Amino acid sequence: MYALLIAEDPDDIAIYSMVLQRAGLAVTTAKNLDKAIQNWSERASDIILLALASQSPQDQVRQIRTETLVPLIMVADSVDEARQADLLNLGADLVIGSTFNTKLLIAQIGVLLRRVNSLPASSLPTLNASGLSLDPMTRTVEINGSSPQRLTHLEFRLLYTLLINRNQIVPTETIVERVWGYSGRGDRDLVRGLVSRLRVKVEGDPHKPQYILTEPGIGYSFRVEEET
Repeated sequence: MYALLIAEDPDDIAIYSMVLQRAGLAVTTAKNLDKAIQNWSERASDIILLALASQSPQDQVRQIRTETLVPLIMVADSVDEARQADLLNLGADLVIGSTFNTKLLIAQIGVLLRRVNSLPASSLPTLNASGLSLDPMTRTVEINGSSPQRLTHLEFRLLYTLLINRNQIVPTETIVERVWGYSGRGDRDLVRGLVSRLRVKVEGDPHKPQYILTEPGIGYSFRVEEET
């Protein structure tokens, strides 16, 4: 299994690499969050450890959650209860300070990885509607018999959520909870961006969608044609 370590300080890179390796992970490092996210599809990992002090940790979590759902460990200078709660609500899985217990952190990494491995996609059924087929096993979608297209984890969760609620309006807040895994006020820009990326893969004309429809001020729906 693989870990992505995003950090700038050489000492941080050395320390956290050692911890991740002791947890049984091969480590890839990056110093820039923007580039790491841009290259995610080519260099995806099973877990992310983020130790950057150069920008808001809240913004960092939001940026990562636009691309992936893998477990995220945040290192923050201030780990008071309010800060921890805020980062966890935004989508972080674990928040630690710059000083930590190595043995405990390794155990916590193991727990996060076990949680991921305990959710096999093979347990989900293939969904078919209006010429579209979504295969959870391969995380691919076919439209009218065309070649399968690979979906990201977030794209898959969004399409699956819309398909199982076909012909129903799914509120933005519900999409955030089902796709990103946290509740609270929905981030409309976050959802809008993900919907746009998914439409490119499933719609003949993303600007005139036939499947994924916007319900202004409410959310989104997946339209299913009436079968004769």
